[in-house]
Amino acid sequence: MKEIILTTFNARYTHTSIALRYLYANLREIQDKALIFESVINTNVADAAEQILKHQPRIVGIGAYIWNALEIQELISILKKVSPNTFVILGGPEASHLPHRVDFSKADYIIQGEGEDAFYTLSRRLLNGDLPEERLIKAPMVDLSAIVLPYDFYSDHDVKHRYCYVEASRGCPFTCEFCLSSADKRVRDIPMERFIGELEKLWQRGVRNFKFIDRTFNLSIENATRLLDFFLSQEEEYFVHFEVIPDHFPKALREKIAKFPPAALQLEVGIQTLDPNISQNIHRRLNVEKIEENLAFLQNETHAHLHVDLIVGLPGESIEGFGRNLNRLHALTQCEIQIGILKKLSGTTLSRHDEIYGMVYSDKPPYDIVQNDLIPFALMQKMKRFARFWDMVYNSGNFKRSCELLWKETEVFEGFYAFSEWLYDQTESTWQISLDRLAELIFRYLCEVLNYEKEAIKTRLIEDVMTVRGRKMPSFLRDNYVPRNENDENTIKVNKRQLKHANA
Repeated sequence: MKEIILTTFNARYTHTSIALRYLYANLREIQDKALIFESVINTNVADAAEQILKHQPRIVGIGAYIWNALEIQELISILKKVSPNTFVILGGPEASHLPHRVDFSKADYIIQGEGEDAFYTLSRRLLNGDLPEERLIKAPMVDLSAIVLPYDFYSDHDVKHRYCYVEASRGCPFTCEFCLSSADKRVRDIPMERFIGELEKLWQRGVRNFKFIDRTFNLSIENATRLLDFFLSQEEEYFVHFEVIPDHFPKALREKIAKFPPAALQLEVGIQTLDPNISQNIHRRLNVEKIEENLAFLQNETHAHLHVDLIVGLPGESIEGFGRNLNRLHALTQCEIQIGILKKLSGTTLSRHDEIYGMVYSDKPPYDIVQNDLIPFALMQKMKRFARFWDMVYNSGNFKRSCELLWKETEVFEGFYAFSEWLYDQTESTWQISLDRLAELIFRYLCEVLNYEKEAIKTRLIEDVMTVRGRKMPSFLRDNYVPRNENDENTIKVNKRQLKHANA
């Protein structure tokens, strides 16, 4: 039996919650009374509640995020109905900022801000029978040089089967209005010697997938190069993910990045828009010339896998403007272009545009935009389907050769928009479309609508299918398929999304 249960619903099974481990690591003398219990969204919430309550806890600490807010609401309701004397303490980004657009009213306490110290203090008081009167607790920023780091509390199972998230810093110096990170404008670093020591321990335990959650990895070039040196010194295969700002790649950083082998380094590059007027409107710094220069370097002179972002629905940006951004960005990089739909998060200042631009958002998580003065509801629906199909066809890397035929050379948006419309007419769905069916639909569109020659398209689709060894050939392509030699060096041996983009 444990008196304190720390819990959340992760977005996927392969994810872990670094936040819960931070809380657990800093419980000091009451740590042995606590247990971490993680679930996954779309599982049965009552089953999760059952697993929590079998410990008969006095305190349940819950992390609330945009992806699990509805599950958290249901979990709190069940816990308080079944075990009303159990204290429910809520924290996380979705709880930290008002207004709450999901009903968290049944939670006993809500910690707003960084919870490592505040959760310990509150839990100790509750266990001692000292009940604070204030329900909302505003937690100050913690001292990153003093708190206990969480990495010892990744289990052996986590190390073997899941991503181990890490952070070398917190905060972001920029003021992008759609992003919660802009609320913490001061970047605070964890002392690098201490952090490198933690990375070394994780490496010795067998961790080979590292996902950094820092918002501005390349803000401090000294720290960034030290971290890159750590990974470059390793002899075994690994995967490391960083989120970078797009206009800050000085020579020292470029030299390090160029040394990484294929599929080892992934850089998430936040672009959002390439229109200076739109960028200025949302207080996002934009140096287009520097961005183009850096993307060209990353694309042409490194093996880094790029994941760049564009957003649909920004205040003042039309669909035509978004289309120009996509065409321009695709000309710069052939790696993943993540198309996001604008969301209005509590705690941001995005609402100041609502009346001016007719911004209307969903009341349910993830609070994505429904329409604005330039993009009516029906067109926004089409763009949401566009984004989903783009991810399935282009970003997946499964059809890199074939999908380039969906558009004329400089008209990526126009060509894929037409395909997206046709694809939805055929499927009436954006989900549960098998890979084989998707391949056949692409074949039909290229041949029936764009009038490509059937045998040439079959050959190209076979090349796409064969980028991953062991993938089953769709039935409509089997008569054209001639098996390759098992040692063919052009065949990817493992199903790595990054390598599928590189091989194309």
